[in-house]
Amino acid sequence: MQTPAATAPAGTVPAPALPPVVPPGRMAGRPQPVLDLPGPFHLRPWTPYDAPALVESCHDPEIRHWNRTPVPTPAGAEERIARWQERWHAEAAAVWAVAPSGGGLPVGLIGVADLDLPGGSGEILYWLLPAGRGTGVMAGATARVSSWAFDGLGLHRLRITHSVANPASCRVAEKAGFPLEGTMRGALLHADGWHDEHLHARLSTDGPVPA
Repeated sequence: MQTPAATAPAGTVPAPALPPVVPPGRMAGRPQPVLDLPGPFHLRPWTPYDAPALVESCHDPEIRHWNRTPVPTPAGAEERIARWQERWHAEAAAVWAVAPSGGGLPVGLIGVADLDLPGGSGEILYWLLPAGRGTGVMAGATARVSSWAFDGLGLHRLRITHSVANPASCRVAEKAGFPLEGTMRGALLHADGWHDEHLHARLSTDGPVPA
């Protein structure tokens, strides 16, 4: 037996569709910017010449423990970097290298993934190689990318998620102005089993991003 399709009551007007929070073309129509940071680092787009740093990250025990990224070959690393560039133009993600301002290979990565421009949201992700750890650069990088996402792109909400067993990532989120909203149980599978995850978030209406 088929159920009749639902129809709007006679005389009613369908609700108008909401406009997108961020209009299409705001990323694809412009080059990915270089973002300045205080101190010796800045954020720039990845290039094929950065492939050795990406390969190193996939061999680093700390990064591999918290990320399920396969170890690429140098050619595979270049392909992944090319996909990041494609995802910028597809308005699906924005990924930067954390690199010395005077030149040189990256010491880390930060990006906004899972971009939903119509809904105005995205998720910040990051990692650091040993050369960048202990410098405090990631909290500043997270705050800088947040400013770009809110003020430059026009997003409404950004989130950060991480295993509850990763206090370093928690400190970065809190220093960058992302308060803890709650804990998601059994949210991500790591090599040692299912991990609960912390959910941090920040809204564009929360005031200035910490410097």
